[in-house]
Amino acid sequence: MKPDNLIKTPEELTILAIESSCDETAVAVVKGGRKVLSGVVYSQIDLHVPYGGVVPEIASRSHIEKVDVTVQQAMKEASLQFADLDAIAVTAGPGLVGALLVGVSYAKGLAYALGKPLIAVNHIAGHISANYLAYPELEPPFLCLVVSGGHSHLIEVREDGYHLIGCTQDDAAGEAFDKAARVLGLPYPGGPNLDELAKLGDPYAYHLTQPKIAGAYDFSFSGIKTAFINLVHGMDQKGQAYKKEDLAAVFRHTVVTHLSDKTIKACLDKGWKALALAGGVSANSLLRATLKDLCEQHGIAFYLPPLRLTGDNAEMIGAAAHLQLMRGEVADLRLNANPGLALELRPQV
Repeated sequence: MKPDNLIKTPEELTILAIESSCDETAVAVVKGGRKVLSGVVYSQIDLHVPYGGVVPEIASRSHIEKVDVTVQQAMKEASLQFADLDAIAVTAGPGLVGALLVGVSYAKGLAYALGKPLIAVNHIAGHISANYLAYPELEPPFLCLVVSGGHSHLIEVREDGYHLIGCTQDDAAGEAFDKAARVLGLPYPGGPNLDELAKLGDPYAYHLTQPKIAGAYDFSFSGIKTAFINLVHGMDQKGQAYKKEDLAAVFRHTVVTHLSDKTIKACLDKGWKALALAGGVSANSLLRATLKDLCEQHGIAFYLPPLRLTGDNAEMIGAAAHLQLMRGEVADLRLNANPGLALELRPQV
């Protein structure tokens, strides 16, 4: 057995990570930044279904009730004692401030009690890092499309950090999907339910114009969303019959085409031969299939996390935290939740 006073290698470092930025209480234990020892998620979907979306106060209260039991379950599944941990990581932002505060407060208390380093992780960096768990061989540099309920970014992931080359100029793709789902009367969570319904429809039954914006790699979803709402309301007012599955398919096709066209253009213009997908919208079946086909056509290696790592999870936070620990980026007990936390970006190159 290795003596305790010998320094561990990076591959041996074990981190307990907590994610509570929205409506999932998630805890994981990750070793070496690439190996998941345990991952536990308490989903609040059933709590929010009656309201058609996440209610921040309900989310915060549920996190308070579930965070400790979720931590205990993650440690049990990892077959570890708290003394075996090398650091505690937590999502510090962005997200719902009350939900974030629960995770941050618990992580600070645990890190203090154990005398372990505390690592504050940006939620978006976590989504990007989910790909390291799915593909342990993956290393920077690569291009990453991050699409979620609050973000739609094209980010160059390089050894020196993150470089933003494009982003939405208004709404995020996930927000647009959720709004379209509500217009169609689909239950929460809207995006996944719209994706399933769209599989049954004709994506060419109606036409929605692709947005035109100045930035070569920027996105815009507000116009698509508004045009879709006007289309549905117009038919409702005129008493015209329509199939919800066709409308869902048209909206999904329009958004995915916009995302994929801009992303592949960036790859070709800038010579990227590796593309990763991240964020909750990366679970969209058409987006995954479309980018996979386009990457194969252009000889681009395509990385996409398994569905279990596309939504909010703590495994991705542990993977991101490992990289920060290797760079010596640790927080102190003054750490606070930051609902508007921005991803630290480097100048474009």
